[in-house]
Amino acid sequence: MIAGLRPQGAGRGRGGHVTERPNGLRCAGTAEGAAMAAARDAAPDAGTVQALRDAASRLRVRSLRATCACGSGHPTSCCSAAEIAAVLFFHTMRYKPAEPAHPDNDRFVLSKGHAAPLLYAAWAEAGAVGEAELLRLRQAHCALEGHPTPRLPFVDVATGSLGQGLGAACGMAYAGKYLDRASYRVFCLLGDGETAEGSVWEALAFASHYRLDNLVAVLDVNRWGQSGATALGHRTDAYARRLEAFGWNTCLVDGHDVEALCRAFRRASQVQDKPTAVVAKTFKGRGVLSVEDAGSWHGKALPREAAEAAIARLESQMQTQGPCSPRPPVEDSPPVSIADIRMPSPPAYRVGDQMSTRKACGLALAKLGRANDRVVVLDGDTQNSTFSDLFKQEHPERFVECFVAEQNMVSVALGCAARGRAVAFACTFGAFLTRAFDQIRMAAISQANINLVGSHCGVSVGEDGPSQMALEDLAMFRSVPGCTVFYPSDAVSTEHAVHLAAKAKGMCFIRTSRPDTAVIYAAQERFEIGQAKVVRHSADDKVTVVGAGVTLHEALAAAEELSQEGVSVRVIDLFTVKPLDAATIISSAGATGGRVVTVEDHYREGGLGEAVCAAVAREPAVRVHLLAVSGVPRSGRPRELLDAFGISAGHIVAAVKAALMQENN
Repeated sequence: MIAGLRPQGAGRGRGGHVTERPNGLRCAGTAEGAAMAAARDAAPDAGTVQALRDAASRLRVRSLRATCACGSGHPTSCCSAAEIAAVLFFHTMRYKPAEPAHPDNDRFVLSKGHAAPLLYAAWAEAGAVGEAELLRLRQAHCALEGHPTPRLPFVDVATGSLGQGLGAACGMAYAGKYLDRASYRVFCLLGDGETAEGSVWEALAFASHYRLDNLVAVLDVNRWGQSGATALGHRTDAYARRLEAFGWNTCLVDGHDVEALCRAFRRASQVQDKPTAVVAKTFKGRGVLSVEDAGSWHGKALPREAAEAAIARLESQMQTQGPCSPRPPVEDSPPVSIADIRMPSPPAYRVGDQMSTRKACGLALAKLGRANDRVVVLDGDTQNSTFSDLFKQEHPERFVECFVAEQNMVSVALGCAARGRAVAFACTFGAFLTRAFDQIRMAAISQANINLVGSHCGVSVGEDGPSQMALEDLAMFRSVPGCTVFYPSDAVSTEHAVHLAAKAKGMCFIRTSRPDTAVIYAAQERFEIGQAKVVRHSADDKVTVVGAGVTLHEALAAAEELSQEGVSVRVIDLFTVKPLDAATIISSAGATGGRVVTVEDHYREGGLGEAVCAAVAREPAVRVHLLAVSGVPRSGRPRELLDAFGISAGHIVAAVKAALMQENN
């Protein structure tokens, strides 16, 4: 069985039948879905063909008017894909225009996000966007932005940073086939230029591996990029060979022939066990004679006179008035509830138990999976190191192996979580998430509820060396708008972090460590986002020491050593680095003479120390001494490296004494 696929014997869809696949896998459908498939087989009649041609012309007209009104945009990129959009939205796709986020609607992802006016024009044709609104394109108080964002109800994921739409579409298709087992299908429109992005090929490999026959990628081959011609130009045969090598069913088509497009999409609906790519040869600026197939027109609005002439010509060729109406979807998606997920029992650890937070995270994910059957865990071929394999052992039908393709893993998680269909956790080494930062920031723009788990943080990784050590991850995730950054210090707090992340709005990052550390919290301890824990304190405290993860245990060891010398220090466990509990830090600093020492297994730049400095910036009596990893580390034993790079208990003791000495001086 392919890793992550639902095993034989899995349940049926509502009112559905199950078709057996040659490999023993099952795919659920419904009698209504079969009837819909038969309807898709019907070839369009002459009247339908003409109506679709005219719809494409209206999409061009709206795109030209909108971009002229704002004086910017990508009208030529819209024009090349007008027939593709017309056939998809008004012949192939099944959806409810009045309910664009309906769970049973077919999904559409505009990976070439710069063609946003075409998307808006299609929804205007469907009646969901007003004509006057189109003329406010790109204005500050208009939701029709330069590239699509989920401020619009018909946009599931933000696009515009090229090469990411197909990965998100893969996640939607995976959810449709293996989680919902429903009839809805997923369509993704890509530009030919973005196929230079490696993330596209990661997504192609994923879709083929998981046999996503409910996914159709449409490649708009208009041969022009932003600054010049694409590498392959109009060689659609070369694209086809590459796609076929990745295991895709491929269809070459004239992208301006609506009848040929209808046939291609009809054939795609009949293919089993393979995703389909429709490779469409098109011409940039089609329908605007003065710029058709001409370079140097990317991202430029047409002069008003040229646009008006093109609009007049297009309107004179229309034979039908429209608007076109899409067909309704098959309503067979199961109901989903992911609100207020509760763990089935409290943490089962005892104070003093030894366990790494990475293993505690894996155990917590498995436990969360028992609480809700929509929890999905993805991993990038690190499952036996992140301990996500513990989830896989209990819930194999909801574990998705993404292999060594972290960019695509983040995009797939985004797609799985779209429309609230799943609670997605994506796991890998924290260091490897840095290569997916563009996908992470686009997920934030998408207002996504996804959870990323980064293990093996800091020099405490040890012998594997610096390539495996996450030392920039806190800085990265602190910079992401709306992202909650968890940094648990023991098994109990880790389990709470997983539970809180599952319920939180927006993106969450959970930072876990490799070494075993002692459990310091009782099972009944309560945790909240943005609330730190004062784990050691007294009325005689002289310095506040702030840590998290491995360094919290170093801070506790330092506090014990200092107490033997008659020096009492307060120790704070941040729990969440963002949002930071500034009130607890400031009040503790006030109680300890304004003396604060921060210690972190991370580079100084952008880490928890700088977060603390920002929190106390307006407190003139507070002085912060930062301990962080300095310079690029090397291989060694964790204990050796903590000491060598200045974040061990011994260095904390020295920093506390230095702070007290400065005060005395």
